[in-house]
Amino acid sequence: MGGLLSEQIEMIGRAAFLEIRGTVSEVRGLALRVADLPVPVGAMVRIDSNRGTGPRIAGEVVAFDKDVTIVMPMGTTAGVRRGDGVTAEQNSAFVRVGRSLLGRVLDGMGRPIDNKGPLLDTVPRPLHPGPVDPMDRPLIDQPLATGVRAIDSLLSVGLGQRLGVFAAPGVGKSTLLGSMARHTSADVSVIALVGERGREVRDFIDAQLGPEGQLNSVVVCATGDEPALLRIRAALVANTVAEYFRDQGLNVLLIMDSVTRFCQAQRQIGLSTGEPPATKGYPPSVFSTLPTLLERAGRTRKGSITGFYAVLVEGDDMNEPIADAARGILDGHIVLSRTLASRGHWPAIDVLESISRVVDGVTSVEQQVARREVLRLLASYRQVEDLLNIGAYPDGSNPDFDLAIACKPAIDRLLQQGRSEVQGKADFERTKRQLLALMQAVQSARAQLPKAAPRRGPAPPPAARR
Repeated sequence: MGGLLSEQIEMIGRAAFLEIRGTVSEVRGLALRVADLPVPVGAMVRIDSNRGTGPRIAGEVVAFDKDVTIVMPMGTTAGVRRGDGVTAEQNSAFVRVGRSLLGRVLDGMGRPIDNKGPLLDTVPRPLHPGPVDPMDRPLIDQPLATGVRAIDSLLSVGLGQRLGVFAAPGVGKSTLLGSMARHTSADVSVIALVGERGREVRDFIDAQLGPEGQLNSVVVCATGDEPALLRIRAALVANTVAEYFRDQGLNVLLIMDSVTRFCQAQRQIGLSTGEPPATKGYPPSVFSTLPTLLERAGRTRKGSITGFYAVLVEGDDMNEPIADAARGILDGHIVLSRTLASRGHWPAIDVLESISRVVDGVTSVEQQVARREVLRLLASYRQVEDLLNIGAYPDGSNPDFDLAIACKPAIDRLLQQGRSEVQGKADFERTKRQLLALMQAVQSARAQLPKAAPRRGPAPPPAARR
């Protein structure tokens, strides 16, 4: 019954237009301006050469300008001529999804590109669904193990949480995301590679994700040399696939690398349609589209989508427009430090600059106490680090600093982790035990520190002594 209903919905979507055709009147930037094409924004169209020698390109209606319809093609405009026909094909975009997508690699149109045959037993789902009812979102009160000790111990993630991974290029962002996809305790991983270099797509799939990670994963990719519309669709397709598995009652890990390149693609489209550049070259549509994208993840009564969104920062500037906007929408952020990366500290997570807004809701009281103590020690060590480097700190001057210095090697052993240290699915309870064991070591170190002599204040004045 469900399959029959899905087929009917698909037929309605395809039969919505009765051969509505327009003609190309102008090519301006990345967009085509089409006359006599009265179809809604979001409609899918086909550009055909009237002479039979030009390309046949798919496109999407993105805006209107008076009597002209603006179409963004999903391919190059080379070969398109004035007067070429544009035919409306469906009034809304959708993608076919199903369990057969597991272990597959898709392009921005949702088509397989891994030479493993066609997708079977799929149903259509819209790329632009309505927003989730906020009253249908239960509280986030269950942890999700990522397999990364620094995250599971001090920045614990909950099922349905959305976090940003803020990093400059070259500090281990892709390696961290691949490790989480490979070892997460989630049922399914959906990875969107938006605007990546062509070389990095295969590297992420084979080296970072690996064969074990591919079994329960779906990869959607659109490289940086593909049209802006395909890069945006890759992000939307990944969200739609994640929503399908969520509605099947599963816990999904959604990884998007990166949100910044998604916004850059939206900027190209916005500027091509005549939007004014508002904030550092980004038009207003970027900042209205971003929350629509990020709010699609979360927990519902059926299942959950836990989202990790990579955000590239320019020049290590954590306050640039996209990073600032994403930080205000997400439920936490993980900051990767170039300084830590240069020291060989992997993952290069700066836990003092990072935050998980649901950590207290998914952890026990004893883990919360241990977490706060470790963060306090790290903050104390950061205060005294410069003095230690120049040999200007005398031992015993400050008990908090002495304890932080004594415990720093043990803390680093918890926070540092090699790629091969996690085997199979991550175990949140194991990481919790390691954190509590660290706290016992801290207590032992505190007991071994020499007791600081009480400080004697200046002698009271004679009047006070009387």
